[in-house]
Amino acid sequence: MVKIFSQNRMSAGLLATLLVLSMSTAATASSRYDVSATAQKAQHAGTQYFIEFRARQALSYGHTYATFGRLNGQGKIVESRVAGLHPAGDSPVPWMIGHVFLVPSETGASDGDLEERYVSARYRVPLSEAEYRKVTAFIADLQANSPMWHAVLYNCNAFVADIAKFMGLKTPSSTLSYPADFINEMRTLNNGGRPTTLPTG
Repeated sequence: MVKIFSQNRMSAGLLATLLVLSMSTAATASSRYDVSATAQKAQHAGTQYFIEFRARQALSYGHTYATFGRLNGQGKIVESRVAGLHPAGDSPVPWMIGHVFLVPSETGASDGDLEERYVSARYRVPLSEAEYRKVTAFIADLQANSPMWHAVLYNCNAFVADIAKFMGLKTPSSTLSYPADFINEMRTLNNGGRPTTLPTG
């Protein structure tokens, strides 16, 4: 009788353990389709690299750019670079002329890009090391071949869209929207997650 009771307790314990494991597995599978920031962070907790498409406030209508680099184990940025298209120099004159004519551009960080308080929209995509190397190589090539800026023909939204398209992400149909609207729409088009496939080296 004692032996049977002991076996029943063991069976019940085993059944409870299997039930917990089953629920845990189901929750993990479900989280793969959760596009919230929390679920993404949990799903890609081991990811070391990232690219984040950003919009920031400015005295004009704002600016769109990308920041990319390395994360620590808690998902905090420990190393990053910036790429974005904008008129060359600090004077507002090229920016004004660039609404009519093509003007020389720069493709690094502009004033305000490194200040978190100015960020108005963001969309982060975690990357593996192989993906990161491929994406950053494309960005370097894009920077080397983007000598001109124009408010309509080729602006900061268009520059960021080229990076996103290379990665297989969907982008807004127009590059003439406000930077924050552009980034928010791009995040919505991609359900806040990663593309189905990313280029690998």
